[in-house]
Amino acid sequence: MSYQPQFQITPALLARVEAIAAVRERIQSATVQVAWIPALQKDTRARNAHSSTAIEGNPLTLEEVRLVESRPELLPVASRARREVLNYFAALHHVEKHAAKKRLTHEDMFKLHAIMAGEVMDQGEAGRYRTMRVRVGPHVPPPPEDVSGLMFELLEWWNKKSQVLSPVLSSAIVHYQFEAIHPFADGNGRTGRALALWELYRRGFDTHHIFSVDEYYWEDRPRYYTALQAVRKQGEDLTSWLEYSAEGLQQTLERVWQRVQQLTASKSGVKLVLRPKQEQLLHLLRARGSLSPREVWEGIGISKQGAMDLLRPLVKAGLVKRVGTLKTGRYVLK
Repeated sequence: MSYQPQFQITPALLARVEAIAAVRERIQSATVQVAWIPALQKDTRARNAHSSTAIEGNPLTLEEVRLVESRPELLPVASRARREVLNYFAALHHVEKHAAKKRLTHEDMFKLHAIMAGEVMDQGEAGRYRTMRVRVGPHVPPPPEDVSGLMFELLEWWNKKSQVLSPVLSSAIVHYQFEAIHPFADGNGRTGRALALWELYRRGFDTHHIFSVDEYYWEDRPRYYTALQAVRKQGEDLTSWLEYSAEGLQQTLERVWQRVQQLTASKSGVKLVLRPKQEQLLHLLRARGSLSPREVWEGIGISKQGAMDLLRPLVKAGLVKRVGTLKTGRYVLK
């Protein structure tokens, strides 16, 4: 048996999904100077880390979050606030590293939560389903003895039946149902939002990892919580939640499009569109840290000359650099 989400595809929801597809297509096909993409990715990580932790009460500003990532020793703030943000950055890197994973398991939930909630749990144990009853505002999640079974059902649906839906819908459904189950004693909000992002990544919706949906939730937290609670009031009908989530994703993509246009207007020189193989190469470099020339062509599944043809424009654009000697040289992200 697996989880069966209940919802309707309303005209409003369909219009949102179509608008999202149109904006995403503009972003994907835009002629963007390749060297800008890491800056957009870094900015997105900071925005996600700031927004998702701020929703849960973390006091750090966006600029302070940026500093925590780059020079945490320079920021005189409470150790817990710093740790929450560092944990979130680590969780985002974990999700990016495993973005292509096709099947998620209980162990993946434990690992992500252990990274997210390590050293900042008020109750319970990081990386383990809760063994206590909890209450979240007016919501009383299922008793602890039901958690493992409910998560099994959600994972079964997520790994199999969710594939027939647009990732716009499946990511929102995963987000809601995870929060409804509330499988951990603490840290569920941050973990659930990271899982929704993971779904967008593994479905290929955000190949560059430049969408920060959590900003939308943080900017109007009362509406975010109201949208979650509305599903319970409507007998677990997800329609209004999907409309709300799609609105947020549309706004997020429109902001990204504006940032891309601003970068295009403010820079000059040769602009490139990343080829799929180059995206695959950058993903490998992010995951492994560095690659030898042989690891490049074997990892991508192309010839030695093909690998050089992929690398040359990336090196010229300043996105990738070669380090080491002529014999032992390796490629790293710059």
